[in-house]
Amino acid sequence: MSRITKVPFWAQILAGLVLGVVLGAVARNGDVAWLKDTLEQIGGIFVQLLKLAVAPLVFFAILVSITNLRNVSNAARLASRTLLWFLVTSLIAVSIGLVLGLVTNPGSGTGLTPKDGAAPDHAGSWIDFLTGIIPTDIVTPFTELNVLQIVFMAAVLGVAALKVGEKVQPIVTLSQAALELLQKALWWVIKLAPIGSVGLIGYAIADYGWDLIGKYATFTADVYIGCALVLFGVYPLLLATVAKVSPLQFFRGAWPAIQLAFVSRSSVGTMPVTKKVTERLGVPQEYTSFAVPFGATTKMDGCAAIYPALAAIFVAQIFDVSLGLQDYLLIVFVSVIGSAATAGLTGATVMTTLTLSTLGLPLEGVGLLLAIDPILDMMRTATNVAGQAVVPVIVSAREGILDREAYAKATSFDLSETDEPSLPSQAEAPSVEDTEREKVPAGV
Repeated sequence: MSRITKVPFWAQILAGLVLGVVLGAVARNGDVAWLKDTLEQIGGIFVQLLKLAVAPLVFFAILVSITNLRNVSNAARLASRTLLWFLVTSLIAVSIGLVLGLVTNPGSGTGLTPKDGAAPDHAGSWIDFLTGIIPTDIVTPFTELNVLQIVFMAAVLGVAALKVGEKVQPIVTLSQAALELLQKALWWVIKLAPIGSVGLIGYAIADYGWDLIGKYATFTADVYIGCALVLFGVYPLLLATVAKVSPLQFFRGAWPAIQLAFVSRSSVGTMPVTKKVTERLGVPQEYTSFAVPFGATTKMDGCAAIYPALAAIFVAQIFDVSLGLQDYLLIVFVSVIGSAATAGLTGATVMTTLTLSTLGLPLEGVGLLLAIDPILDMMRTATNVAGQAVVPVIVSAREGILDREAYAKATSFDLSETDEPSLPSQAEAPSVEDTEREKVPAGV
């Protein structure tokens, strides 16, 4: 057992992916039904364990993050700057997706027809998005896993707790304790990621096969190239020019969260690790406690920017629908404004249906995209999570509160040997004012 635990976590994940591909190929080529079912169960259980923690984790993370803002003197400024940079990076990401789609024509020459698609059971629309923010009761959002409504309730209670003050401190303390318990349990699930990756990638290969993947070759390449351009191009450029920090050092420190996101395909499931790496990169704890949960539910450059842009062009070409300038502007608007609908869960179906319905494109196109979704979702989520760590670093650097010495010393860590990240208590967490006095201002 000791030899297994000494294997680096990234190596365990890589081995799981390779084993999954091999077993998936065996199950498909040899028509081994029991192996395919086993792979489906393994991957399904892993995803279900992640989803099990999503509702309470999001609720308590948002509530605690807002109450932690009482320690931040410029909380409103930090929140507004965070949202602004979320919008800016989303705008850049969707622009890259549009350019790639227009240049490569991913829907041409695939051999796919409208008959290959099927309308989804549930479709997103602006009416549903706007009216669905406010829940009809306090139970349904948790049972139906409506993350947007959970975020709304948590935000309202968090703001109310700030207004009431010390009288609700016992509830705040209880919420912090609940969040730590959830993070502890989720950390155990995270350590199962190598096993989960075997089932997830294995079932995808067994069910879809390489032939089907070949039909989506251009679309798949576009998604991966678009995400790579944002992940390894846009983010490093912003870090170097805006935050004036080393991009290479960022990836060194943030790599554990990025690799876990790639395997788990869940921004919310990765949130405890994202929070840990962001703190290790020198972002103050109180600000991290707000920015990371906020980003995990709204900051989706992969799922809600690059992907919807490419998906809209892909579906339009399959269904032989011409898109004009106004349609591309609508894609940009939906991607920048409607990203909260994606909500950090595996898959981007809600965001895709929201985009297609806004453009008037057939929702049967979603059925075409679902066939290849698991393969695409890995890279999309890795990009999402990287962005959720990049923005707090940028904002902290611009506001002069980034601990640049900690940033320079940040290193990767092995998830299989590291305990779960602890939530800073309000008594122990250093205030932003103290942090600001100790740090070198960004000078921008």
